[in-house]
Amino acid sequence: MRKTLIALMFAAALPTVAMAMPGGDGSMGPRHGGEHGRGDAPYSQLDLSREQRQQIGKLMGEQMHDRKQLVEKYLEKLPAADQKALKDEMKAKHDKTQSDIRALLKPDQQKRFDEMQTKRAERQAEWKQFKDWKAQQAPKAQ
Repeated sequence: MRKTLIALMFAAALPTVAMAMPGGDGSMGPRHGGEHGRGDAPYSQLDLSREQRQQIGKLMGEQMHDRKQLVEKYLEKLPAADQKALKDEMKAKHDKTQSDIRALLKPDQQKRFDEMQTKRAERQAEWKQFKDWKAQQAPKAQ
């Protein structure tokens, strides 16, 4: 069960890592190669229209969100110590990947990458504050 859960967590995290890659913003510039600029992206050989690519992107995003919810559901069933260990390990792997990505970038790209990471951390802190506030409001409403 534990190995399955860990494998599921990594499977859910892979799209996030792919999106963190430089150029992972969905742009289809020539740096990706291939006939339509996407190289070996999923469905790149299907000659999809822009609308089809957008719809598939939306479906893939929904799938990623659903996977994350599923992982959270089973993560809650683990003992607190295992939950913390898993979250710590995932954070360490995420941080290493971010560090490895940054090392591949040129200095001007590193600066922009750092700015993006700072903004992301600020958004996460704001979201956590909101969730904490909302949790405090729930008992008052009852």
